Amino acid sequence: MSGAGFHVHGPHDHELEHAAQHEPQGLAGRLAVVTAVLATFGAMFGYMGGATQANAGLYKNEAAIKKTEASNQWAFYQSKSGKQNLAELAAVLVSDEAKKSKYQDEIERYKTEKAEIKHKAEALEAESLAWDRKSEAQMHEHHRWAQATTALQVSIALAAIALLTKKKWMAWGTLAVGSVGIAVGVAAWFHL
Repeated sequence: MSGAGFHVHGPHDHELEHAAQHEPQGLAGRLAVVTAVLATFGAMFGYMGGATQANAGLYKNEAAIKKTEASNQWAFYQSKSGKQNLAELAAVLVSDEAKKSKYQDEIERYKTEKAEIKHKAEALEAESLAWDRKSEAQMHEHHRWAQATTALQVSIALAAIALLTKKKWMAWGTLAVGSVGIAVGVAAWFHL
């Protein structure tokens, strides 16, 4: 907005000129950008670490539920075994053939019921084991996310030290540790 040699600045023009003159340059400007990028990755990795830890807990809980259900089935199996044993004893002790036949039928019924109960208990134990394995896998992944997040936090701390000391080698350390953190995060992403 100039006319006849007279130039008037608007508020926006003034802010743009001020930013251009006082914008961080050199090491400080680059470290500011690197720190922002590292903090963004750190936030994402922290979220994933929390999510995998929560999943591990849920899966471990499901494993415990299935283990309890299997234990209940085994108790039921033992109950049927006790009844079968009593029927077998009664069949031996009774002299009446009609009653003996009745006890033999009960013995066969208990054997069939026990086989079904045993099959169900074993299936529940297998489910429990599968949930345990899922939980362990999630915890492994959680540890990877936590390692990645920690490396990024150390990297951000190194960036602050590099800014205060104006040491270039410290800035390179920031990049090196940050790269390690990102690499570990990538490993977590691919479940390694």
